Amino acid sequence: MPRNARLDAQGVLQHVIVRGIEKRKIFLDDVDRETFVKRLSDLLVTTQTECLAWSLMTNHFHLLLRSGGTGLPTFMRRLLTGYAINFNKRHKRAGHLFQNRYKSIICEEDPYLLELVRYIHLNPLRAKLVKTMGALDNYPWSGHAAILGNQKIEGQAIETVLSLFGKKVPTARVKYRVFVEEGVAQGRRNDLVGGGLRRSQGMAVDAGEIESFDDRVLGSGEFVEHLRQDKELYDKLPLTISLNKLIVRVAEFFGVESSALKRRSRLAQIVEARGAICFLAVREIGYSGVAVGQVLNMNRSGVCIAARRGEVLVQRNPVIKEKVLGR
Repeated sequence: MPRNARLDAQGVLQHVIVRGIEKRKIFLDDVDRETFVKRLSDLLVTTQTECLAWSLMTNHFHLLLRSGGTGLPTFMRRLLTGYAINFNKRHKRAGHLFQNRYKSIICEEDPYLLELVRYIHLNPLRAKLVKTMGALDNYPWSGHAAILGNQKIEGQAIETVLSLFGKKVPTARVKYRVFVEEGVAQGRRNDLVGGGLRRSQGMAVDAGEIESFDDRVLGSGEFVEHLRQDKELYDKLPLTISLNKLIVRVAEFFGVESSALKRRSRLAQIVEARGAICFLAVREIGYSGVAVGQVLNMNRSGVCIAARRGEVLVQRNPVIKEKVLGR
């Protein structure tokens, strides 16, 4: 099954993660880092792309961007291609430097913007590239130092971030610094970087609710539905398989009639198949629990319970997913 297209539209907040091919280092020394930051800064200015947070690691980097008219794909292509050419020439190597596809996640701003700024800027401390918050305050390879006024990066949206902490810059910087330090104890935030439903709606799943979701989106079900109303954004992202076709494929796998899967039954084989449908439809493809429930004659809580049962089943027997979805 082909991979889903990326979401992109002007003004949308996106968390971008780029990794080196085969987990190789993409920054070997400070000259590499300076070259990358200079290229990033120039592109932010020329494309009017807003960067709210960034950090360079050893074999990957993070950016929190709000794309301009150029669009994220063009911005990233220019950033990565130019840097890779320079890196290969300088280090006398050939071939790909980055993984073929960078990861980009559209983010709902109100609940996640500041959490992502903090998470991204704490990455060097979390990875022990620096040992203390004091060292991070002056670390030149993340946007944290720039927000504190300890370095200057043209194009970084420092004022945008500080405005969320107060009207006066000195006071806002103090509050921002406190906010970041409070995040140290949180450790790795899987809810910010994990996949799909568990990332965006982990609490909802635990509470027995299933909302609309998309593994390219960090946000609530309501936010996902709002995005889907944007034809410019979402016409690129059709659901990859209809519910009826999914039911037929699951029925074939389990050796039952597809019509039997649309009715309630206590037969173990039917119960397992319906669970697989709920899991694959909601958590892998992106249908809402309501839509699945209408087809299978189930309420939302029933779909949620069946999806959890289906998840366990698919984890134990991954061939179900491979045969049904082709991945």
